[in-house]
Amino acid sequence: MTIVLASTNKGKIKELKTLLPLFEIITMKDLFGDIDIIEDGFTFQENAIKKCKAIVDMIERNQVLEDFIVISDDSGLSVSELNNEPNIYSARYAREGASDEENIDKLIKNLKSKNLKTTPAFYTACIAIGYKKNIYTTHGWFYGDVIDEVRGDGGFGYDPMFIPTGYKQTLGELKDEIKKEISHRSIAIKLATKIIKTFK
Repeated sequence: MTIVLASTNKGKIKELKTLLPLFEIITMKDLFGDIDIIEDGFTFQENAIKKCKAIVDMIERNQVLEDFIVISDDSGLSVSELNNEPNIYSARYAREGASDEENIDKLIKNLKSKNLKTTPAFYTACIAIGYKKNIYTTHGWFYGDVIDEVRGDGGFGYDPMFIPTGYKQTLGELKDEIKKEISHRSIAIKLATKIIKTFK
């Protein structure tokens, strides 16, 4: 059985492949080249489901695979002191097509505008699993604090400014093995794996 990842985010693809080592994994780009799925939902779950359904429909319409599972992810960071920004707009916080650096710069600027050197924040991940006309979803949450500076060059997205609860280093400084065990995506994927294992 082939798992198709409905994502073009290199960081997410790398992480998901690490979290799903027992499966043959390809991406939607491997099948269809550069395509863009508009994420216009109001929640992480709506966006994850939309991406999942779109790729399932394309695979079935083009008959490129017989036995497959589509996995999509929508995730982001929420900072309560900033009205839960950037939330579902995490990947495009600065602008459409923004780089991680641009998004981080905007978040740091907004933190500084409120004189927040550190403040509570949390990550949310929703995983959608598409299999034989059915869509299943799981969620994972990850709590900690954001700081008004970048520390470390590991991870992706806002990782270099997020310190998980119970740690003193940012996700940009912590080893990948630690992040793999505690992150929001890891939690959601572990739940998704339980669902996948029920498929016959």
